[in-house]
Amino acid sequence: MKHSNTRKLTTVGMLCALAYVAAAVGRIPLVLFLKYDPKDVVIAIGGFLFGPLTAFAVTMIVSVAQMITISGTGIFGCLMNMISSCSFACTAAWIYKKKRKQSGAMIGLFCGCGCQVVMMMFWNYLIAPIYMGYPREAVVELLLPAFLPFNLIKGGLNAAMTMLLYKPVVTVLRRSNFMESGHDSEKMRIKAGVLLTALFLIITCLLWILSLNNVI
Repeated sequence: MKHSNTRKLTTVGMLCALAYVAAAVGRIPLVLFLKYDPKDVVIAIGGFLFGPLTAFAVTMIVSVAQMITISGTGIFGCLMNMISSCSFACTAAWIYKKKRKQSGAMIGLFCGCGCQVVMMMFWNYLIAPIYMGYPREAVVELLLPAFLPFNLIKGGLNAAMTMLLYKPVVTVLRRSNFMESGHDSEKMRIKAGVLLTALFLIITCLLWILSLNNVI
C-alpha cells in the first residue's frame, strides 16, 4: 500500500511538472492576444488516471507556480487559470470516474469542453476587465468575436489531444512501473472512431484558427 501511494505521488508530481512545462513553453497565439497552451491535456490525463481530486490538485499547484514565475496577470490570472482548467479537467474526470469506459471518457471530454466555455464566458465578463485593464464595455464587445471562439478551439484541442495521448501515456507509465499493470485505465484503446473524432476536431480547430487570423 505504501509503495502504491509513493508511485501515485511520484506520478502526480511528474504530471505537475509536465503541465507547468506545457504552460511555460507551449503557448501558441490563437485569437488576438489570447494564447493556447496544452497544460489542460496533462491535467485531464491525471484526472482520468486518479480522479477529479487529482485534477484539482494539479490545477492548483500549476496555476500558483505559473503566477509566481511566468504570469504577468497576478492573482486574477491565477484564478482564471484555475477556473478554466478545473472546469475542463475535473468535469471530464468526474464523468469518467462514474463511467469508466471509452464512451465515458468521450462524454466527459465533451462535457468538459462545454463547461469550460460557459464558465470562461461568465468569468471573463466578471474578471477580465480587472486584470486586463479594459473597460467592461470593451470586454463585452470581445466576448463573442474573441473569447467564445478561443474557448471553443481550446476545448476542442484539449479534448482531441487527450483522446490521442491518454492510452500511450498509460502504456508508458505502466512499462516504467509508475502504474500497476492491472490499472483499469488500460482498458481504454484508441479505436478508429476515437482517432477519427480527434483528427476531425484538430483539423476543424486549425482551419478555424487560420480563418480567424485571415490566413484563409
